[in-house]
Amino acid sequence: MVLRKLLLDQTIASPLATSVFYTGVSFLEGKEDVLEDWRTKFLNTYKTGLMYWPFMQFLNFVLVPLYLRTAVMGCSAFLWATFLCFSRHSGDGTAAVALAWVLSPRTKLPPLDDREEK
Repeated sequence: MVLRKLLLDQTIASPLATSVFYTGVSFLEGKEDVLEDWRTKFLNTYKTGLMYWPFMQFLNFVLVPLYLRTAVMGCSAFLWATFLCFSRHSGDGTAAVALAWVLSPRTKLPPLDDREEK
């Protein structure tokens, strides 16, 4: 049952939520092309989510007592939302860029255009 929940979440809910985030924020910012961020960052973000969410959900279903599961998933979602906002603002949707910034926050990231050329 747990594996079925993980599979459904990663194949249906995750791509939908990530798409809504990128297009919704672009729409709210009034961008002309609301799909621009989605096109450039969706795949990297989805792959990063595949490394994060199944692990967190599996731990939640297997190790966390029932009465704490909502709180643990809330904290996990908060961390993911923080990553999404970082990725939207200055990242490329990969965990490597976010971790590099966390480990050395005073270092300026190169502009997104420079990272895409490499």
